[in-house]
Amino acid sequence: MVVKKAKVYDVAIIGGGPAGLMAAGIAAERGNKVILLEKNEILGKKLLISGGGRCNITNVNPNHRDFVSKYGKKGNFLFTPFSIFGVPETVKFFNDLGVPTKVENNFRAFPESDKSSDVLNALVKFAEKNKVEFRIGAEVAKFKKLKPARTSGGGNKITAVVLSSKEVIEAKSFILASGGKSHPETGSTGDGFEWLKDLGHNVIDSAPALVPIKIKESWIAELSGISVDNAGLSVWIEENNNWKKVLSKKGRFLFTHVGLTGPTVLNMSKEVGEYLDYDEVKLAIDFYPGAGLDQMHEMVLKNFEANLNKKVKNLVFKEIPTKVFDIMLKQLEIDGDWMVNELLREMRFALVEKFKRFEMTVAGLLGVDKAVVTSGGLDLSEVDFKTMRSKIFDNLYFAGDILDFDRPSGGFSLQLCWTTGYVAGKAV
Repeated sequence: MVVKKAKVYDVAIIGGGPAGLMAAGIAAERGNKVILLEKNEILGKKLLISGGGRCNITNVNPNHRDFVSKYGKKGNFLFTPFSIFGVPETVKFFNDLGVPTKVENNFRAFPESDKSSDVLNALVKFAEKNKVEFRIGAEVAKFKKLKPARTSGGGNKITAVVLSSKEVIEAKSFILASGGKSHPETGSTGDGFEWLKDLGHNVIDSAPALVPIKIKESWIAELSGISVDNAGLSVWIEENNNWKKVLSKKGRFLFTHVGLTGPTVLNMSKEVGEYLDYDEVKLAIDFYPGAGLDQMHEMVLKNFEANLNKKVKNLVFKEIPTKVFDIMLKQLEIDGDWMVNELLREMRFALVEKFKRFEMTVAGLLGVDKAVVTSGGLDLSEVDFKTMRSKIFDNLYFAGDILDFDRPSGGFSLQLCWTTGYVAGKAV
């Protein structure tokens, strides 16, 4: 009787998101026999919804140190990986795959088509061209190791992964790219963190990092779907019976039926959450962040003088959406049907103050299910960033959101995936 020998791959990759797909294509391009395991029924589920479906591929800020600083102090770990495969290499990689790119505000790069599906399709075709074997709907249950993991020093090896179907996939090396916990509906449910703990790796607790902010006031629902560009947004806390501004940014955001979202809001959410642990928090929108009070009074007075015989509700201020203006009038108890020439001087002053500080109270942050990014993940001190290899297991590598990096929105998350995926795929 002839016993059929089990197939052994050179590389098994767990996770078919951006990091996993990049790693698979690069590893296979080097001649490795590669299998990619994805528990969803489709590849790149989270990639398809990234950037609102447009896919913010990267951020082309030409200042390298400023770019790395967006990852905070932990960004120091990334100098070597970015020197191997950074932003210029990423742009060229996708351009060469037939995905032309364009640059928008704050150096954010997108595919010219504004379709994340074009990015996904290019990655899949690249992997297919290099003969990557895809296993869709293949949910990993656990890793098999050669011997109990030690806390340091290396020498341990992974021998296989066991699927929930009990099938065993053997390989010489493994790349873990299973993601974090953001958008669990896309499959990012933190499975990889549990496997790492079982293997003896240290995992930093995960928490929502880039999330929409929930507002207490009921009128917020009336503004759902309205976007505001280039406005100021500040965070205020109460201190000694006075309100103190503790954080301020300028940019774009969007009203939702329960609060605020958009790049500016997401990038403030972690700090807002920290303040919420101790104090009541208010947000204030400045619709004219470049104008002082004197300039504002002059602008509003000219608008009034040009429209003396109009109803107040019919006044137009370009930077302020009509529905927001209506809410301001209600808050100031100004009847929109009054004629402009009936408004008192103090009412004009009150409007100016609203234009510069339109307040709302923070009810909390939305959870992991709404998070664009979660903090936490694999302890970075346990990774060799020259190769993305584990310092505990000689044949285990990492890529993407499994790593404990904080970063803002604006292309930084996907660049982390492309870079670490490339480095792991090249080194494995």
